[in-house]
Amino acid sequence: MRTIRWYFDFVSPFSYIALQRLPEIAAEIEYRPVLFAGLLAHWGQMGPAELAPKRLWTYRYCQWQADALGIPFRFPAQHPFNPLHHLRLAIAAGATPQAVRQIFEVLWTTGADAADPVAFEALCRALKVTPGALAAPEVKDALRGTTEQAARRGVFGVPSFEVDGELFWGADGIDFLKAYLEDPSILHGAEMERLKTLPVGAARKRA
Repeated sequence: MRTIRWYFDFVSPFSYIALQRLPEIAAEIEYRPVLFAGLLAHWGQMGPAELAPKRLWTYRYCQWQADALGIPFRFPAQHPFNPLHHLRLAIAAGATPQAVRQIFEVLWTTGADAADPVAFEALCRALKVTPGALAAPEVKDALRGTTEQAARRGVFGVPSFEVDGELFWGADGIDFLKAYLEDPSILHGAEMERLKTLPVGAARKRA
């Protein structure tokens, strides 16, 4: 069975939705927590919540998609929030599927404030991780390393899936990924090959 790297950040509602769809993917999933803000900085992008009209559309779309899929879902009290502690907690807990799911569910089903220190301490206790362990150099280095490695591999957003050197982005990219797993040749037809070298006709100047 293939192994797929799944890059995610707890701040991303699309990552939470993708988590619920992982059982659809016929492969072993390797959980890779990354700092989305680090990817944005690497590629010079803005996050969807940083543009007011896109922010509202994204929130509405995520709520609609979750409702359509029958997924328990509620935005936290404030968004975006700083996910750094939650990412480090996941790493300190071994980035196991169980730990990652528990963190996601606390953040994306309760409507609570993700920055609430009391709730975070309770989550640490539930995962048997002392809050002090999150400041360990090896935990910080691991998160930095996975984020930098993801950027080197071309990951520009979350959630992203990497298999056979190919990237599939977004919760709604899971169907594309499933199609590829069934038939990898879909990326090697004449038109798909042409897209690799399609020239840029016009480029927007950066400020």
